[in-house]
This record gives sequence, C-alpha cells and structure tokens, in this order.
Amino acid sequence: MADLLFSRALLPHGWARNVHVRTDEAGALVSVEPDAGPVGGARVVDGVAVPGVPNVHSHAFQRAMAGLTEVGSADGDTFWSWRERMYAFLERLTPDHVEAVAAQLQVELLRHGYTALTEFHYLRNAPGGRPYADPTEMAGRILGAAGTTGIGLTLLPTLYRTSDFGGAPPRPGQARFVAGVDEILDDVARLRASVAGHPDRAVGLALHSLRAVPPEALAAAVDGAPHGTPIHIHVAEQVREVEACVAWSGARPVRWLLDHAPVDGRWCAVHATHMDPDEIRDLAASGAVAGLCPTTEANLGDGVFPLASWMEAGGAFAVGTDSHVSVSPAADLRTLEYGQRLVHRVRNVGAGRAVRSTARRLLEAVWAGGAAASGRTLGRLAVGARADVVVLDPEHPALAGRTDDALLDSWVFSGEDTPVRDVMVGGRWVIENRRHPRQEEILEAYRATARSLV
Repeated sequence: MADLLFSRALLPHGWARNVHVRTDEAGALVSVEPDAGPVGGARVVDGVAVPGVPNVHSHAFQRAMAGLTEVGSADGDTFWSWRERMYAFLERLTPDHVEAVAAQLQVELLRHGYTALTEFHYLRNAPGGRPYADPTEMAGRILGAAGTTGIGLTLLPTLYRTSDFGGAPPRPGQARFVAGVDEILDDVARLRASVAGHPDRAVGLALHSLRAVPPEALAAAVDGAPHGTPIHIHVAEQVREVEACVAWSGARPVRWLLDHAPVDGRWCAVHATHMDPDEIRDLAASGAVAGLCPTTEANLGDGVFPLASWMEAGGAFAVGTDSHVSVSPAADLRTLEYGQRLVHRVRNVGAGRAVRSTARRLLEAVWAGGAAASGRTLGRLAVGARADVVVLDPEHPALAGRTDDALLDSWVFSGEDTPVRDVMVGGRWVIENRRHPRQEEILEAYRATARSLV
C-alpha cells in the first residue's frame, strides 16, 4: 500500500495542494484528500503530480528499426515502401529479441510519462508463418517485458487474414502475422487466463485493418470476443487505402466500418486520418475513440487528422506511439497540435474556441480516451482509479516559475528534455529520480539485440 502526500496535484476538479492519497494492496486509489494537514507516516512527494498518460497504440518491435528507414528513393518513398522495409526487418526477430526491445521501449515510455501501453500485437508466428509450439509465445514475451519494467499493459492479439481488399491472399512478408479467427480467439482466451487477477493487465482484440480482415472474419471475431473487450482496428490511415476501399465496396473505410460493425465505445479507430464530414460526425457519435499516433503519422507521411472537426463533433481521442519514432506523450501532443496549426494557420487549435490551456485540454482528452481504449480505469487521480501517477519536477528549466496549467503547457510545448522525475504504476514506483531500477540490465540486453539486427 502507498501512503503519499503530494505538494501539488491535478485532480478531476482542478489543481489542489497537499493532496494525501492512499492505495490498496492491488494499487487502486482508495483515498484522495486535498488540503490535508501533516500526515504521520505519509511519504511527502515535493513535485507536481498528474495522471499517467495511457499509450493506446504500439508495435513494440518497431522501436528497434527507428531511424533505419530514413533513406530516400528515386521513385519517392511512401508508407508502402516503408512497409516493405519493415517486413524485411522483422524476418530476423526472435522471441528473445522481441522481449529485449519491448523492455527497453517500456522503460523509455515510462521515463517520459506513459504509464500504460496498449500493444497491437500482430507479430505472432515464426519466420515462414509457422506458429510457435505455444502460439502465444510472442505475446508472452511482451507480457514478460511488462513484468520486468512494471508498465501497465493491455495486450491485443491481432487478426490478420489477407493482403488487400477482396480477400487477396497474404504475401510472403506477411506470413508472420496470419492466423484464423478461431486461433486468435483462442489466443485471447489463453492470455486472459494468464493475466486473470493482475490489476495492471488486460487483454482485448485487434482487427488489423479492413484490408487484412474480410467481412465474414471481422463479424466472427467481434461476435466471439468476450463481452466488453476493447476492439482496435487500423482504419483510413492512407489515401491509397481509402481509394482501394471505395473500389472494393463503394464506401470509404470508416463509413464501411460504421455500416457493417457494431462500433461503439469499446472500439478504437487507430489513425482514422482520412474521413469526410459525415464520417467524422457518425464515428464521433458512436463513442469510438480515435487512436492518434501523431509522430508516426508524420514520419510515414500519412496525413493530418481532422482534430478541430473531431472535437467540434464531440469525438473522443487518445494518443499512441505506434512505430516509436517518439516515446514521449509531450512530443506526440505537440506534433498533434502543430500539425493543426500548419493546416489551419492559427494557434492553439486544441484549446477549441475557449480561453484555456491547450495542453490541459489535450491531456484531459487523452487521459479519458486512453482509459476507454485501454479497457482499464486510468487517467484520473480519483478513488477507484489505478494509482498511475507522473510527478513533474517544478525545478526543471522548462517548468521553473510556472504554476498550474502553465506547467502543463510548458511540459508539452517547451522542448525535448523531459521534466518527468518520478513515475508510479499501480501504486508502485517504477521511475524514481529519473531512473528505472533495472534500466542498466535492460539497456545492455537491448544493445546486444540492436547490434545483432543491424
């Protein structure tokens, strides 16, 4: 159990001083008391406590290839040529590699303020497409990494059947992803059993994309998923994808999904970059969370999400790091906001048409949207929520002299050196004074892996 006194904290109703919090043995907040007097036995934390940020979209293995695809092409480099390089890279990955990469990634995420990760897990099979003796071997390595680092985790076994719209057979580079509906639902059941009773673990379901999951497979997977399971899908990431979907079905991807699947608040539409006004209105009204990955979307040349229209429609959104060319929620939110400024040629788009902090408005959105997409009680310093806490250092140069919402704006918009000092996940400190207790051994394992893959 944790018994803490935060000198300053952001609670659901606003900023508060001398906030006394206690957790139960499972890591949930059982008491949150602002304006508390001296509390005997409580650990005093002199810093600025805010909720940890949930990260709703990750392909952990891609962290090891960050920076290796930044080479031009005579024909012009695109998402689709990047994808071919990614296929070639993953052919060398073993389960040991994946666990080492995932652990290093998770430490980096924690150090920057992401306290929970949703892993869109499609690297299922051995090279050539043969399942491992334990078909959840690779998924188990992601869980193993989370056990080492202490990050919260929602694991999404991913259905992948075809290479394109209309049921085109998988290509050789996709063999490590392919599995049937019954196999993926069995993976879900096995993994749910393996994490049962662990309050910082959850298991959902991912449908890779409309390209990779034909209609009958999509319907069967969704119907077979346990009640309340988070369901994630890549959708409308690329203009070419939209055009191919229209050619196949006569409908744009988000429209097709809304018309053919029971999309609601348990769904996360990852990217959803290219929507028309009717799709924006109807997807927002469904309650689905838009899972935005601004740094990856910029890196891949996907396009710019229609954030202003989405917020005006009341849409929920969250952020993820996807290919992990960035590991920072501040960088992801900054890229999200700056993309809007470039498109609209105005400032503080994320604040909406109100006099308020842009960073706080964005953070409040991704705390709530991230909790929904993760299928876990996150993003609030309130009784019943997980005790996932980020402590900002008020003496950091980016934050010096700032108070309240100005601290958040400076965290997001003042540069690259993170002011995150301490991080708690489920009532346990995983980062103290900017260090993870196992970061050296994790880094050494990662270095060995990275050298073997280049």
